[in-house]
Amino acid sequence: MLSKYLTVKEYGEHEIIIQKSRFIAHVKRTETEQDAQEFIQKIKKKHWNATHNCSAYLIGEHDQIQKANDDGEPSGTAGVPILEVLKKRQLKDTTVVVTRYFGGIKLGAGGLIRAYGKATSEGLDATGIVQRRLVQVMQVKIDYTWLGKIEKELRASEYKIKDIHYLDIVQVEVYVDESQINTFSEWMVELTNGQCTIEKGETLYLEEDFIK
Repeated sequence: MLSKYLTVKEYGEHEIIIQKSRFIAHVKRTETEQDAQEFIQKIKKKHWNATHNCSAYLIGEHDQIQKANDDGEPSGTAGVPILEVLKKRQLKDTTVVVTRYFGGIKLGAGGLIRAYGKATSEGLDATGIVQRRLVQVMQVKIDYTWLGKIEKELRASEYKIKDIHYLDIVQVEVYVDESQINTFSEWMVELTNGQCTIEKGETLYLEEDFIK
């Protein structure tokens, strides 16, 4: 599993007008090729009367699956420019469908490439990019007398609290990068004078907004 990667938020769309043609970018996170194909078909069905529904997607940790479709536009002027934007942004598990309603003015090959690229870029910006970071949930069990100190220290640190369970003893769940597990554990032991129990919980991806 990748320690971290970039992808899009669940769904978004954005429209631009270029030389009277409408370009509507539909963006979706898709973790399998089947998800990508189903999304493309859904957009095609919704915009059945559009001139073109061009698409591209990248799937897999190492971009194992890459597809681009011009949907009737001149070869290489629509699907590939969409795909190239996804690659440039280093996005994974992402599908983009750009719907075009022809406005009567031909753009030429260069114009089409720029238009589909621009529609994709603006669509991605409108949807939002997130970084998914692989973390370990660490469960710290302490007596209630330590809770105030531990919570204060954690909130002032780089670590994020996932949850606090108020049981017979307090269980604080914290997101910790794999590389920091030992450092985090030693810190907790030091803060509590050894009066804590630390266990590993689940491993998952923590999602955070990505700012360029």
